[in-house]
Amino acid sequence: MRIHLIACGGAVMHNMTIALHLKGYHVTGSDDAIYEPAKSRLEKYGLLPDRLGWDANRITTELDAVILGMHAKKDNAELLRAQELGLKIYSFPEFIYENCKDKIRVVIGGSHGKTTTTAMIMHVLHVLHRKFDYMVGSQVQGFETMVQLTEEAPIIILEGDEYLSSPIDMRPKFHLYKPHVAMITGIAWDHINVFPTFENYVEQFEIFVECMAPLTKLFYYENDANLRRIAANNTRIHSKAYRTPSYTIDDENITHVLSGEKTYPLQIFGEHNLQNMEGARMVCECLEISADAFYSAMQSFTGAAKRLELLHNSDKLIVYRDFAHSPSKLAGTVKAVKQQFKNKKLIAVFELHTFSSLDRNFLPQYLNCMKDADMALVYFDEETLKQKNKALTIEEVKAGFGANVKVFSKASLVEEEIYKLTQAHPAVLLLMSSGTFGGIKWEF
Repeated sequence: MRIHLIACGGAVMHNMTIALHLKGYHVTGSDDAIYEPAKSRLEKYGLLPDRLGWDANRITTELDAVILGMHAKKDNAELLRAQELGLKIYSFPEFIYENCKDKIRVVIGGSHGKTTTTAMIMHVLHVLHRKFDYMVGSQVQGFETMVQLTEEAPIIILEGDEYLSSPIDMRPKFHLYKPHVAMITGIAWDHINVFPTFENYVEQFEIFVECMAPLTKLFYYENDANLRRIAANNTRIHSKAYRTPSYTIDDENITHVLSGEKTYPLQIFGEHNLQNMEGARMVCECLEISADAFYSAMQSFTGAAKRLELLHNSDKLIVYRDFAHSPSKLAGTVKAVKQQFKNKKLIAVFELHTFSSLDRNFLPQYLNCMKDADMALVYFDEETLKQKNKALTIEEVKAGFGANVKVFSKASLVEEEIYKLTQAHPAVLLLMSSGTFGGIKWEF
């Protein structure tokens, strides 16, 4: 099969390119910019385009299909040629569904925690030597790629993103997967550039549930009022709530989960992670995995890349990096780290980077979301503002987050402030962003 991927340099798209190559397909791709680690990984497999940019001549009738990434525009030259030739054009979620129609589909959705939860289930299945395919939005330890599509695996584990499928397919990705088993971690407004109101955002999760086949098993977090309502309103499926499991934290800051008469030490921490783990356990129960087998496997789980990822650990300084960017993600992550390290000073640093976070109309959603930190810093890059056609002032950001937050628009000043704050006393430094903090090279 011959497939061309337009915008092959994205996080998931370059992994899809590699996965299809490993499946034995003849694969080509294009993009106008490819950054690390995608560049090196595509190059490793001989899949890096010979030149950057779009070229309609790459699209011929010899292609069996084209997969269109979200980074491309509607007027992309290669897309227009594919449409002109009448080629089959897929978004990547549409293509994944076409390749797993005969598999048991497990889909993990939610505003935050879906990547980590998907990674948890993948880790447990991997430890227990189960065959499965997958698609996840971050690198997971023990897995070469973030996408795997095979013929023989009977199960596929999918991270169900609510963002749009492609420039010509405006459906949220998770509407296309039609799961047999599903989990929703919670609903907290995000993607204001696509879903301008909270009600519109919640509606996408309602549609996700409505798209499920009768008798689908849905697990959801019990303390989310919207999820309780959505589950109660749909009697075609079997829904069940999950909660925070019993746990303790020992003197060495190790979290232990309690199950029956056993305790299991974990490498992850924080109530939100534990809640997600409990939902993952219930999902795995549907896949005939016992609680003991699940928790035993979870003892070696260290998390997905950039999700409360430990960067440095010494007597003087502990550093975590997290992908958090929405208000609820920030609040939950800051709270989790503070609970885990109650006797240390917590310095929380957040970069405004997404369309939503850089929108002055959305900023009030962040009010007091970093209140559990001993010191809270917020940074925004003026160049990123220009690229996204946004305008913000330090005063506006400070008003949005609250008076206890220091705001910076220059990376060098953030770096200086962090250095100053971490010199005086032992501390935990929490770095939260979906960006790069203006290119700061973290050295500890």
